[in-house]
Amino acid sequence: MAPLPTTPERDATVLELRSVEVRRAGRTILGPIDWQVKAGERWVILGPNGAGKSTLLAVAGTNLWPTRGQVEVLGARIGAVDARDLRRHIGAAGSLLESAVPPELAARDVVMTARHAALGTWWHEWSAADRARALGLLARLGLHELADRPFGVLSSGERRRVLIARSLMPEPDLLLLDEPAASLDLGSRERLLADLAELAIEPSPAAIVLVTHHLEEIPPAFGHALLLRDGRAVSSGPTDESLTDETLSAAFGLPVSVDRRDGRFAARGVTATRIG
Repeated sequence: MAPLPTTPERDATVLELRSVEVRRAGRTILGPIDWQVKAGERWVILGPNGAGKSTLLAVAGTNLWPTRGQVEVLGARIGAVDARDLRRHIGAAGSLLESAVPPELAARDVVMTARHAALGTWWHEWSAADRARALGLLARLGLHELADRPFGVLSSGERRRVLIARSLMPEPDLLLLDEPAASLDLGSRERLLADLAELAIEPSPAAIVLVTHHLEEIPPAFGHALLLRDGRAVSSGPTDESLTDETLSAAFGLPVSVDRRDGRFAARGVTATRIG
């Protein structure tokens, strides 16, 4: 086995996919795709339903091996290291994890259990430092007063922010967020995006990747975008170059107008005419 990764320096490659494909039931659902994420970059992945966004995130998080191609995370090639050890350097939050968290678990414990990638407090020993870090992360996201409240009684927005705190517990070098703002009301969404905007300007995690369906859910300071359709890249690079009327129209199959104001994107369809 290859040695485990070390914290990447600025501009070092955190994630790289080379000619990656994922096939299921004889059908290609992702790729072929090449993609590189460097330390200091904050990426958003966008595209319609079925575009391959969550599949790509699963590959990036070492939870899904590609059918073809090579994946390197933090300088380690998937297949040449123990993926369980590599995942200790990756933080993740999303709807699948939200549904798996025991509803009776206190918010503080939901965060703390990420230290051992667990969903309960029964099988591991926890130090005072673990508890202090969990409380500190909740406070960072404005949730300190909810630390002892059961996860299941929290609002949707509060649960998403608890899970983001949880994803930061192991001090990850790569943070993967799968539609954290989905189904939130306007106030909850804006509070969450403000938290993510603050996180994005900090040096750690080294790289952040966010999946969303909506341009309005891109926090400020996310400067790169990968736009997918049918498992392939429509555009990739700086957001101003990748998220345009033309690229969004191609990805979503209808004419789209893109606006940007005060660092935030917005999009709307301009006609009902279908493209492609």
